[in-house]
Amino acid sequence: MQGNGDFNMNETHNHVVVRVPGTTANLGSGFDVLGIALKLYNRVRIERAPGKAIRITSPLAEEARPGATAMVAEAAALFFRRARQRGFGFDISITGDVPVARGLGSSTTVLVGTLAGLDALTGAGLGKEGVFQLANELEGHPDNAAPATFGGFTASAPAAEGARVARFAVPTKARFVVLVPGFEVRTADARRLLPAEYAKADVVHALGRVAMVTAAFASRNLGSLQGMYDDRVHQPCRTPLIPALPRVIANGVKAGAVGGWLSGSGSTIVCLVATDDDGRAARVGKAMQRALPASWLHVVGADAAGYRVEASR
Repeated sequence: MQGNGDFNMNETHNHVVVRVPGTTANLGSGFDVLGIALKLYNRVRIERAPGKAIRITSPLAEEARPGATAMVAEAAALFFRRARQRGFGFDISITGDVPVARGLGSSTTVLVGTLAGLDALTGAGLGKEGVFQLANELEGHPDNAAPATFGGFTASAPAAEGARVARFAVPTKARFVVLVPGFEVRTADARRLLPAEYAKADVVHALGRVAMVTAAFASRNLGSLQGMYDDRVHQPCRTPLIPALPRVIANGVKAGAVGGWLSGSGSTIVCLVATDDDGRAARVGKAMQRALPASWLHVVGADAAGYRVEASR
């Protein structure tokens, strides 16, 4: 069976494994709009089980992530309803390298993996577009679901018929220095800190930054991003949850990064190195970590494929 999600529409299967990339979203001022798929992966394995029950059988269980079972059950119910498939019980295992509650799209990997896995198991044929639309509906914003599904750099926005995505390949030389703190930030807590209204100057500033970031990735001119990550939309509001944020980014830029941002709602902080200079990426990582020693580092490229069905039978 091919690993790209191309299945015989008439086939059904007993188990499937889906690899889903983690994501970094917002990229500064692109709040709920911009995202990039990273070469950090979770694998979601789904196997049919007797009855109607859904059981998580991996370390990402209810005690590790409260609400995980309900999240998977909600995704499954939406899939069966929209795909017009008869529901069934299944065991689901989630393993991999995307940490929970760190702003790297862990929840999205579970949702996209569940939807894509059920699509493969049933032969419903929703494909990537259908999986993305369902994931966006479940999350309420497409900034993580788009890159997790399609890979690369994505700009996405709600539309009358669902959500629309513009996807661009990320230069293979780009390196993302990912600093993962030893503490979590819950998305709901981070969103509560955002204001209900913004000043006109801050809105104009954000629009300019989003346009410039998108243009830089579309034109593959990442050097033009210098100075384009001074966000006024969400990062200043969330700094109380991650007090070291400004210093981590400043240290990374001083060491050679083009810029840096709070990944999603945090707590992870990402700096972009525009070249495949591993020495520079290492220096950037060390500089970032000096400002936040209780953390760990990943230096990764961008994932170009989005989710992939790796195995089924």
